[in-house]
Amino acid sequence: MTGELTSTISIREQKQQPHHPDSPAHTHLPHGRSSRPTWTIEESEKLYRIQGWGEPYFSINAVGHVTVSPKGDRGGSLDLFELVEALKGRNLELPLLIRFSDILADRIERLNACFAKAIARYNYPGCYQGVYPVKCNQHRHLVEELVQVGHPYQFGLEAGSKPELMIALATLKTDGALLICNGHKDREYIETALLSMRLGQKPIIVIEQLEEVQLVIDISAKLGIEPIVGVRAKLSTKGIGRWGESTGDRAKFGLTLPEILSCVNQLRDAGLLNALQLLHFHIGSQTSAISVIKDAIREASQIYVELRALGANMNYLDVGGGLAIDYDGSKTNFHASKNYNMQNYANDIVAEVKEACEARHIPAPVLISESGRAIASHQSVLIFDVLNTSDVLSGEPAPAHQNEHLIIRNLWETYGNITVENYQEAYHDAIQFNEEAKSLFNLGYLSLTQRARAEQLYWACCEKILNIVRTQDYVPSDLEDLEKTMASIYYVNLSVFQSVPDSWAMNQLFPIMPIHRLDEEPTRRGILADLTCDSDGKINQFIDLRDVKSVLELHPLRKAKVQENQGSGGEFTDQVTQPTPLEESGKTSHPQTREPYYLGLFLVGAYQEIMGNLHNLFGNTNTVHIRLTPRGYEIEHLVKGDTITEVLSYVQYDAEDLVESIRRRTEQALRDNSITLAESQRLLQNYQKSLSSYTYLSS
Repeated sequence: MTGELTSTISIREQKQQPHHPDSPAHTHLPHGRSSRPTWTIEESEKLYRIQGWGEPYFSINAVGHVTVSPKGDRGGSLDLFELVEALKGRNLELPLLIRFSDILADRIERLNACFAKAIARYNYPGCYQGVYPVKCNQHRHLVEELVQVGHPYQFGLEAGSKPELMIALATLKTDGALLICNGHKDREYIETALLSMRLGQKPIIVIEQLEEVQLVIDISAKLGIEPIVGVRAKLSTKGIGRWGESTGDRAKFGLTLPEILSCVNQLRDAGLLNALQLLHFHIGSQTSAISVIKDAIREASQIYVELRALGANMNYLDVGGGLAIDYDGSKTNFHASKNYNMQNYANDIVAEVKEACEARHIPAPVLISESGRAIASHQSVLIFDVLNTSDVLSGEPAPAHQNEHLIIRNLWETYGNITVENYQEAYHDAIQFNEEAKSLFNLGYLSLTQRARAEQLYWACCEKILNIVRTQDYVPSDLEDLEKTMASIYYVNLSVFQSVPDSWAMNQLFPIMPIHRLDEEPTRRGILADLTCDSDGKINQFIDLRDVKSVLELHPLRKAKVQENQGSGGEFTDQVTQPTPLEESGKTSHPQTREPYYLGLFLVGAYQEIMGNLHNLFGNTNTVHIRLTPRGYEIEHLVKGDTITEVLSYVQYDAEDLVESIRRRTEQALRDNSITLAESQRLLQNYQKSLSSYTYLSS
């Protein structure tokens, strides 16, 4: 897994809006929205920026549901809400990870098509042969599908560790496909890679530490197998964004120029200089600025031609990863976006390498990229449901009576006098009176009922002021946080630590939106809180065109429909529940008597699925692989999520031992007459049933 919001905003200059010239102390509120009599699909598209980050795979249909077009603009789409309902009908509980195999195939095809177009445009005499970095998502079905769809392009794999090498050797069966061997290497790693050449594999052992050179020389001599060797260079070009610090002179991996020359000399002395055929570099994941990519390619191209001049048999140039995806749809150099497209990327690589090789009259290399994020991100969507909410719902407060406490009468007067002209002054008055009410309560001068009444009036003032704020283009800076203060908390059936670790660890932004009800105006603003008991288990940063939003526009939960039998027929009516004291006083928590409300977290196919942890022992989610067919879709693979027994085994608990421990304690309780036989059996049955169940909550 790989902070602070203020540290990232400064690089997003083209997404910032200028201050109003007449109001230097005011700032724009990008997510403010006035009440509308009607709401359109187009407004939802604009609000959630789905056309920016989702094209050509995701859109909204006429009934307000998100649709998925797994083959992009080549036709065929699925209603995501209907798909989720159908999968639930197969007893697949949420949260649910849906992988679209056709999107994976489409990404591979697009990447190869872009390089083919660039090669044709610039008359490049070489070719492109990509590899998929297994570290990006190691799940078996995904890697197997990728190898299958990449077969026509001789698409290979990149391994960054010994376990990933084991995966690659057993999975990659494409003749001529490359197997790039990166990462730290011991004798067994190198020996296994070299021996795989006897099976028809084409491994390229990339030297990342100078000590590996002698290992390759010795093992090659022992086995009598001449290797194909590459060197990874530490470029002086610095990356940008989250992973910018992973590059440059102090990068974790790679060789400096003096070390590369030492590698050349060692290989020459061993008679293996002809084995040095590849130059590799990496300028960091999610490179958002095309200028950085151009600079890196230019520098690497010069190193490549110089290595050729030193007598190395150079044939391959591996530009590594870095090809970004546009998480927020802004098309800027913000870390969650990119200011170029895939074709720009391919064009610049091909043009720069060709120019360098032509200037030195050397053959053009085979171009390799390790574009894992760009390949894998779009194909996975995480669907989860909202369990309940905690809202600031004050409504219209009752008028203050003359005999009520002065502080309550002051708050009521403040509430009644709020206008567009004085809302800022009224906000500060409300804050002052609310703080005074707290002090009076703490000193024993206000009763609990009076304190609750004052708080209700305070929230009513805030709600009335916020409604005015949402109609303003520019609002005072001291009211910037009011939207966040008034935000609802939507409790979701999800573990951020398990399913979206980058959101927690490094504030990575992902598109999140409802997958239905998009023909309705989302009148609430909320943050998402997960199932874990950790205060960090939340998502409170969301994509936006101009800036990062601290709240997400959401819909209010609706009461469930219940069927009341009346004679031979039935009639659906709203289930009515009595308001709780909390609901009447401000902060409210809704009971689980609601229609399902599904949210989708998109572009999570890279890293998130493999980097999750077991905080609070929430395990892997249910996963399905969906493929389009002429008649709709088929479920290619179904991978059930972890049971409680399985996650407990990860932390060295044996389920049978646990059951036996509970059984002994119930027997002792029976002897002590502290439990009945029926109660003991119910406890054991629930305990055993829970052990075999999903780690998440059932709907």
